[in-house]
Amino acid sequence: MVPVPRSRRAMRLALAATLGLSAWAGVAAAHSGSLRATRDPIAVPMWLFLLTGGGVVGVSFLLASFVTDRRLVDAVHDWGRSLPDPGRVLSVLVRLAAVGVLALTLLVGALDRTDGVRNLAILVVWVVWWGGYVASTYLFGNTWPTLNPFRTLAEALPSLDRPYPDRLGAWPSVAGLLLLVWIEVVTPLADDPRLLAAVLGAYTVVTVAGAVVVGPDSWFEHVDPLARVFRFYGHLAPVGVEDGRLRLRLPGGALPGTILDGRDDVAFVVTLLFVTTYDGFVATGPWAGGVRAAVGVGVPPLLVYLGAYLVGVAGFYLAYRASARLGRRRADTYLSTTYLARRFAPSLLPIAAGYHLAHNLGTVLVLSPTVAAVAASPLAPPPSPPQLAGLPAWFGGLELAFVLLGHLLAVWVAHATAYDLFPSRLQAVRSQYGVTAVMVGYTMLSLWIVTEPYVAPPFIAS
Repeated sequence: MVPVPRSRRAMRLALAATLGLSAWAGVAAAHSGSLRATRDPIAVPMWLFLLTGGGVVGVSFLLASFVTDRRLVDAVHDWGRSLPDPGRVLSVLVRLAAVGVLALTLLVGALDRTDGVRNLAILVVWVVWWGGYVASTYLFGNTWPTLNPFRTLAEALPSLDRPYPDRLGAWPSVAGLLLLVWIEVVTPLADDPRLLAAVLGAYTVVTVAGAVVVGPDSWFEHVDPLARVFRFYGHLAPVGVEDGRLRLRLPGGALPGTILDGRDDVAFVVTLLFVTTYDGFVATGPWAGGVRAAVGVGVPPLLVYLGAYLVGVAGFYLAYRASARLGRRRADTYLSTTYLARRFAPSLLPIAAGYHLAHNLGTVLVLSPTVAAVAASPLAPPPSPPQLAGLPAWFGGLELAFVLLGHLLAVWVAHATAYDLFPSRLQAVRSQYGVTAVMVGYTMLSLWIVTEPYVAPPFIAS
């Protein structure tokens, strides 16, 4: 029998866990249910709107192609200013506070009988953390290494320091990210605080135990999907750490010089982009109609969701690999497709960040007063659920602007990366053909999802 590589075993184990969870859940429930802010449809024809969005990205590529002065490109991305060190005492206090928030969230989730947006644990996880804190990592900088309560707990325990299998690489984090988002989609985590506390508790146990076995550095570098999400997003932020010091830089300034370690890192970045897209896609009208049609002919609902999930992530990855092959062929370079994929993959991060901001900012703005009210008076009667449909009309335009700005920054990062790679200006421009084509496709898909009115995914758990 031919031995199965451990990286494949990890992926198969995650898939088996996913299938098992799907069978247990029985129905699908995207987390957006009680947290989604609705919007009115756009007033122009959809086909014209999408072509316009895709055209903006295409034109931005043409405009960036005229910026051929290498000194200018380097000056933009090398600009920076040193920032003062916040100090060790403040860092310790912040870490202890993060552990306290984790403990409070677990306690409230397990004991408080209120559900949905009336529960503090739900609000902390989905509004404060997933909506607000995640955005802070790509807007202001990655503070997770300091805040990370799981690492704080692990470092307080004796480590076994078992060697981490190098052949696994970062593939466990890819599987972990897929599994986490799948749990979010197929279970009512946004409405059931006890289920949320159980999932968060299980994640805490697995993460702390894994960090104790192989050491915190290895675990959070290769395995933990949350730490890796924040690390990659941190490369996009205008604040970062260089040579042990905080440094102010332009947004995305660190991305052109970022070289991913291998295909596992490339797969993680593409997966991050996909899961953010999938989370919004399952809450659209066309998806709801497609699921009902498939179920009508006898296909189990979760098989439809899972099939789209797996086919979608594979399609995103294969499309990006194809873009790298096209770039290599058009640039006529000796550099391998894998190396080009590793260099250009960081340019996808602004797209993921722009869509995440557009997807979650409305919820954060609408529910922030509820978070403050519940946190200020945890023992008072829970407030009435907010009216999530009351966003001002201009906010839809702001969401679209976030999506487009993310894609425009992605085009510029790819442009700067190409000029860092190739001595020939013509090679640098031609190497971007593939990744730009993929970005145009991502732009049109993202804009379509953002402009679609929210539709509750069919077969939601009660």
